[in-house]
Amino acid sequence: MRTVRTCASLLLACAALLAFPGAAAAETPSPSASAATGPTEAGTSFRTATVVRPGQRATASASTGDYLYWQFPADAGERATVRASVKLPESTAGRAAQTWQLDVYDGLRRHQACRYGANTRTAPADAAAVDLSCALRTVRAWSEPWADDPLPGVYYVRLTVVGAAAGDLGQPVDATLDITMSDAGGAAAVDGSLSAPLVPSSGPSAEPDGGWSSGWWSSRWLWTAAGAALAALAGIWGYTLTRGNGRPAHVPRGAGT
Repeated sequence: MRTVRTCASLLLACAALLAFPGAAAAETPSPSASAATGPTEAGTSFRTATVVRPGQRATASASTGDYLYWQFPADAGERATVRASVKLPESTAGRAAQTWQLDVYDGLRRHQACRYGANTRTAPADAAAVDLSCALRTVRAWSEPWADDPLPGVYYVRLTVVGAAAGDLGQPVDATLDITMSDAGGAAAVDGSLSAPLVPSSGPSAEPDGGWSSGWWSSRWLWTAAGAALAALAGIWGYTLTRGNGRPAHVPRGAGT
């Protein structure tokens, strides 16, 4: 019975291990106020997009009507959330409401939809700032050619005003950008991977710390190993239950005489 209890304890421990990756895949909270200082300027096109890494806070001073571009790396199994804030000039009698928009594109410059978040917002004439956000879909290690799934590589962020009075164009604004990442876990893993991440052939290019994984690792490896351990323990447990105590069956007195 002691062996049975030991096997049962091991089974419970393995079950807890299986549950762990799911907990680790939870969404990360909003960026903290102590985010690392990032670049202090933004590019003006895809080619000149400024590199910003997840966990950094990028800033830029610009004018209403400018296009601000940043880029960041996203690897297989990651979910990126992009947040931007624009500090508007002090309200004047002639300033009208403004509509700002945050767009994200992948390495093929395909526009990426937001799972949730407000990537377009209108700031009233008396607003001091406007906040935008976009939570992207999980980056897949591989996808069918006809699909538009997010793939590993560089992602571009574009921030600009899309609705403003002519008299407000050219007014100074200050922008901040935060990018956070969460791990989707093995449930989002797929079979196959890109031969290379989607990165620009020239110009600056962001890369994850430690390089690109291209989808070769995911928590599914943990699930596979834990499943194999559970199967082995179940086999040992079953053998222990069926083999008995190892003693010969009781022979009635006088039998065989």
